[in-house]
Formats: sequence, C-alpha cells, structure tokens
Amino acid sequence: MEDEGSASAIWREIERSESYLVCSMFEEAASSASSIVKRLCVDTKGLDDVQLYDMLESTGMVLVQSLNQLGRASEILNQLKQSFSLVVAIPAQVLLIGSCFQILENSSGVGETLQEFLSKWRFVDERYYVLVGAETNIDYVEGCQGRYVLGVDKYLELAELYTIKLLATTLNNTDLAVSWVEKAELPEDTRQGLLRRLHSLHSVNSSQGSSLPLSADNKTADSSNLKQLKSGKGSPEVLDYKYPLNREKTGKQVVLEPCMWWLRIINSKLSNGRMIISNRKIFLSCLILLAYWILRRKQVSLKRMLQRQALLVKNGVVDLWKLAFSYQVNPLAAIQSPPVALRGGH
Repeated sequence: MEDEGSASAIWREIERSESYLVCSMFEEAASSASSIVKRLCVDTKGLDDVQLYDMLESTGMVLVQSLNQLGRASEILNQLKQSFSLVVAIPAQVLLIGSCFQILENSSGVGETLQEFLSKWRFVDERYYVLVGAETNIDYVEGCQGRYVLGVDKYLELAELYTIKLLATTLNNTDLAVSWVEKAELPEDTRQGLLRRLHSLHSVNSSQGSSLPLSADNKTADSSNLKQLKSGKGSPEVLDYKYPLNREKTGKQVVLEPCMWWLRIINSKLSNGRMIISNRKIFLSCLILLAYWILRRKQVSLKRMLQRQALLVKNGVVDLWKLAFSYQVNPLAAIQSPPVALRGGH
C-alpha cells in the first residue's frame, strides 16, 4: 500500500508538470520534469521496471516539449543527459523526439548520442533488444518495455533516424551509414532494406555531385547571383535555378516544419494506463466540444419548434375528428315520402 501511495504521488507530480506544459508555463514544466526525472533515477521507491519506465518516458516527453517551446531545442540532448545521468537510461521515444527537434536545428552532438545509445543494446532471439550486461537477468514479456528491454520497432526507428536522416541526408556521409548498418545487430530483412535505401541515396548524391563543376562563365554568373543575394536584390527563381540543392533543402524545410506540429504530443497517465495525445486529437476534440456547445445553445429553440409542430398536428387531428362525428345522418331518409310541395308539382 505504501508503494502504491508513493506511485500515485509521483503520477500527481507528473500530471502537474503536464498541466504546466498545456498552460504554456514552459519554464515551470521543464524545471518540474527535470526534477522528477533526477529523483526517479536515484530512488525508484520500490516501483516495478515497467511502471518506472512509463514514468520516465512521460516526464521526459514533458521536458523535451518544454525545451522546444522555449526555443532551446539545441540543448535538448544535453539536458536529457544531465537529467538521466546515462544516455542509455533515456527512454527510446524521448530520445527519438528530442533528436528530431535537434536535427531540425542543425545542432551538433546528435550523432554521437544516437551512436552511443544504439551500441548499448544486443539483439536477442530475433525478438527484442537487451541492455548489454543484463542478458541473463531478463524475462521478456511480449509488448513490454523497460530500462533493460527495448522493442525491435523502437530500436529500428532510432537506427533509421541515425543512418538515413542524420548520416546520409543531413551530413551526406553515406559511407559511414552503410558501414554502421553492415556491422549493427539488425534483423536481416531490415538490414537489406536500409542498405538499398542508402545505396539509392548515394547514387542520387553522386549524380548531383557530378553536375556541380562549373565553367568559367557559370562561375561568373553564380558570383553575381551571390552578390545579388547578399544585397537582397536577387531573384528567388534565378537563385533556385542556379542552386537546386538549396531549393531542395528549402522544400524539405517547408514540408518538415508543418509536420513537426503533429509531433508535439502530450503523454498522460491515468491509473495504470498511458495515453498519448497529439495536437490533431486536441483539435478534433475542440471541434466536437464546439458542436456540442452550439447544439446546447440551439436546444431551446429546437424544442420550441418541435412542440409547435406537435401542437399543430394535434389540433389538426382533433378538428378532423370533430368534423367526422358532427355530421348527422338520418337513417329513415331513404324511406320517407317526398314533401307535399313536391307532390303538388307533379
């Protein structure tokens, strides 16, 4: 009972930090989340591994999102290292989102952090990844993750981010990415898929690189374009034509920046379950609440209109009923003799 009480108290603190985040109190959210993570890493208070991992993941997500909202995305990985003490102790989902934010900022240190994290896990029985040194102490349960066990899907997401997005695309170092994939402990079909994608990127980069050497006339034209760019008089169309790589980078930024809005998710714990809420779900919920509010406002007028229609139908039925039974029929009319006046006429 004491352990359950301490767990409930920790969840209340996590929910408070999430409330700070939702209310745009980002400094308070970051400070609270960092404090909770440091305390959990030092004292687990009898919590089981799965529950502790969920707490660390929820709190880490609050910390990452708060730093990003504060414009300190370039500090995310350093703050995570300080809070969790060890890179390998950072939950995979937290590291994934934090790395994405930091890659968009073109800040350094992402590659070293991802490489260090990925090198600390061993692929066991073609089913899951286990922290190095903890292979003999793990009883794996399908679908469960913890500080010592990592699902294949989470590991592969980080591996793809490191090789495809960071090394091959951002740093244009396809050779290092291919070398890492060939040596890493990966499922064979995944390894072959990553190698095919890397070779494809390498061929694209090589074809672009072969078209980069310029003649003397082109160099003169390019230098004039650069002068125009510095002076602010350059035409975007001309510059995009002369520098297709810049145009491609700009296009990626335009695509990525709106997409990252959907990455801003909020983790919430209710009892023993975990709920991840994205901005899209929040937007849809607001639409539903708005529709409900409008219906509530219109409920009185709708009720009045329905009552009026029902009254009209009722009055019509009553009038029809009265009309049907108010007409008097004489059953002897058929055998009565004609009036006297009519006889005289004949």
